[in-house]
Amino acid sequence: MYQILMPGRTMVGENAISMAKEQISGLGSHALIISGKIVEKSGIVKKLTDSLDEAGVSYTIFTDIKGEPDDLMVAAAKKVYDTEGCDMVIGIGGGSPQDSAKAVSAASGYAPIVLIPTTAGSGSEATKFYCVTESATDTKKLITDEKVIPRLAVIDPTLSVTAPKSITAATGMDALTHAVEAYTSKKATPYTDIFAISAIKRVFAYLPAAYENGADLEARTQMALAAYEAGVCINNASVTLVHGMSRPIGALFHVPHGISNAMLISKCLAFAEDGCISRFAAIGRALGAEGTDQECADAFFVSLEDLCKTIEIPTLEAYGINREAFFEKMDKMADDALASGSPGNTIKEVTKEDILHIYKKLWEA
Repeated sequence: MYQILMPGRTMVGENAISMAKEQISGLGSHALIISGKIVEKSGIVKKLTDSLDEAGVSYTIFTDIKGEPDDLMVAAAKKVYDTEGCDMVIGIGGGSPQDSAKAVSAASGYAPIVLIPTTAGSGSEATKFYCVTESATDTKKLITDEKVIPRLAVIDPTLSVTAPKSITAATGMDALTHAVEAYTSKKATPYTDIFAISAIKRVFAYLPAAYENGADLEARTQMALAAYEAGVCINNASVTLVHGMSRPIGALFHVPHGISNAMLISKCLAFAEDGCISRFAAIGRALGAEGTDQECADAFFVSLEDLCKTIEIPTLEAYGINREAFFEKMDKMADDALASGSPGNTIKEVTKEDILHIYKKLWEA
């Protein structure tokens, strides 16, 4: 038996942000809009507030989300929510503002949530998950709470056309990681398999185009759909080893989540391959490979490496991380990865020694 959890309503299409005002107005009268300064400066937040003005919904804007959210940022946003008398939360931006919106809602008696992604990657608009870093310990906490699944998700591909290449690459690889991990998770279901394969095919077909030409609206649309599909996947089948190992890198070395996923994905999936060779073969066949299970799985890994090269995913060293500092933190990272629970969803058993071995392999040429 399995169940399917999804947002209460999802609106998809060009300029959906302008069409969502009636749905938003039915959720509350004063919104706390959580975003980032770059998204605000781009004019995207104004598109939202113009729509809210037309609907007669008042709002307060909070843009002090700097990178991935920590407990201090969330506390500051919650204080504004209380002070301004807000009764709903709108997260507009990448995964960080959306996760922050979920955290504020959870701390406010589960105020209604509207999520509007401006990047195609986190899939937060479709999930019960959010991450907040515990500032005192530099530990990135994954929180699971069905009550933070948004009442409304608005997917408007026009909002992502200004995203720079680095963000497009990072978020696109996050979406791909979600889809592949969900497909190879112990919790995979026939329903999530459909979404996962669809998302994987979209990413391989359209991420290079979105990376090379951000104004390519068809590529942006397909990537927005891939991110949402992959979000639905992890909402119901969860993530596995890649995410478990990625979060500590992000928390301790401030690497964007999608980039740390991309740094890890090939090595983590190669570790898991013999636990579910047929699943990796199915991905390879979905991408056009033919032959035995091993040949099709191998073809998938070649395609994955080629994609990472095309969108210029850096190594840890190229990103500027100090090798000695990384090795000093490695034991804590392995403990944090296991404690998150995500590696336990991997179809092959994962030990701390396995995680340490994979972390070390990131430094091999």
